[in-house]
Amino acid sequence: MNKAEMIEIVATKANASKAATATIVGAAIEAISDALAKGESVQFIGFGTFSVQERQARTGRNPQTGKEMKIPAKKVVRFKPGAALSASANATKGKKKK
Repeated sequence: MNKAEMIEIVATKANASKAATATIVGAAIEAISDALAKGESVQFIGFGTFSVQERQARTGRNPQTGKEMKIPAKKVVRFKPGAALSASANATKGKKKK
């Protein structure tokens, strides 16, 4: 599912216009991004938690040349699914993907 498909599904379920739904979804994504940029975590009970973690600098290898290279430290976004989301994913194991 991509953003446009999600907007269409949410608009149908909420009985709202696609334009209004697109604005709301965009604002929600922006609010999550802003909170993560501040180093805050965003928690949706039953769905999951978005958080920011620091990844340490490390030494890696260039797969083409085999040469060692330094990989700098950086912040990465993590998502830990909630119990309800995990349960719903496991409940649909037998279904085929499109």
